[in-house]
Amino acid sequence: MSEATLSIVVFGTALILLLSGISIWSGLAAISLIYIVIYSPQMLQTVPHILYGSMDSFAMLSIPLFILMSAPLAVSQASKDLYEAMHRCAYKLPGGLGVSTMLAGGVFAALCGSSPATAAAIGGVGIPEMRNRGYSPSLACALVAHAGTFGILIPPSITMILYGVATETSIGKCFIAGVIPGTLLVALSSLWIIIYFKMTKSQNPTTMAAPSAVTETAKKSGTGVQVEHYTLREQVESLVKVLPLILIIVGIMVSLYGGWATPSEAAGVGAVISFAVVMVIYRVYQIEILAQMLTRSLNDSTMILMIMAAATLFGFVCSDLYVTQSLAELILALPLGKWGIILFVNILLLILGCFIPPAAIILMVAPMLLPVIKGLGFDSVWFSVMMTVNLEIGLLTPPVGLNLYVVQGIAPDVPLSRVLWALVPFFIIDIILLVLLCMFPEMATWLPSKMIG
Repeated sequence: MSEATLSIVVFGTALILLLSGISIWSGLAAISLIYIVIYSPQMLQTVPHILYGSMDSFAMLSIPLFILMSAPLAVSQASKDLYEAMHRCAYKLPGGLGVSTMLAGGVFAALCGSSPATAAAIGGVGIPEMRNRGYSPSLACALVAHAGTFGILIPPSITMILYGVATETSIGKCFIAGVIPGTLLVALSSLWIIIYFKMTKSQNPTTMAAPSAVTETAKKSGTGVQVEHYTLREQVESLVKVLPLILIIVGIMVSLYGGWATPSEAAGVGAVISFAVVMVIYRVYQIEILAQMLTRSLNDSTMILMIMAAATLFGFVCSDLYVTQSLAELILALPLGKWGIILFVNILLLILGCFIPPAAIILMVAPMLLPVIKGLGFDSVWFSVMMTVNLEIGLLTPPVGLNLYVVQGIAPDVPLSRVLWALVPFFIIDIILLVLLCMFPEMATWLPSKMIG
């Protein structure tokens, strides 16, 4: 069997095994062991060393620490306060509550690093509130599902950490590379909501009433449209409540951008401050709740690290069998030209995102595609953002769209088909962002290039 044929067979069987529904770590480990037994049985004695070596990294410490940082915020009233603060700032805009959902998603993403966790945190507050204020159920779910995707683009991002480890790219630079694209994505999404609600309001004013929080400042206008007003004092009060969360974000970003701390060090400090905030401000200090936070963090961290270990073994097998190099050569040999290959890679990632979770795609595909990207003259940090935006779309597409199932758990009466139709404009926005990244790669590379250290 030729090396090219073997590479296709190895990669194809791995995909088929993952699509069968088997857990990701066991699927990757099983396919790796099968090919080791067939082609290199002498490698069996090195498997424990490979698995241990994949975890024996200071950079990997940032994964459980960032997960630990987000755990207390998810179970406290922090997400509710954050959502209310964003709403009080954006309530005058058409579709103000929808814009608030985007802003809250962006801010919580900077505290979380996980898209499903972001969607769950803001969805538990946002979906009921939007439905109570006249938003269609499908639109409310779509807004939350899309806002949740910011969790893997806006730093800190678990997928960026995995990409950095898998491709030996600076994790700090990958983090910083997501700042401008992530901010632009929030802005474009908010702009679309404003335009949509302004257009719809002109057709039927009563259905697009300004959303209202439960305050005494809400009043009825003469047209029957519900209007609300927040004083500057009320807006400042809401912002003060979430000031500690903002300071955590600023502290992490400044320490990473300034080169003062590694991602693992920033995550450790952030986790300590996060626990302090929920214990002091939100009075969450019951032993059973703290144990629940730690257990949840342990479960999530163990799952990701097991996937990482199995993917490292799979990558080692692929390298030993020359699979990675052969696939890169096959893709580079396609008669598509530079941008044609980039289009092919994007389509491949979009298809994979429909069936496989982001973590598995990063760990399996990134090491294979990086030689192609570098061979075309592109930057590995730039590609981390491109890949992440593609994976964001995958989080919203069946059959494995994780964010879809998060919002379905919050609003089980809303059919997923209607949510998908409401998500179409946001798919277009994601594609626009991909095009802009291709036209202006400096969107992702400029800030990392200015990093110190």
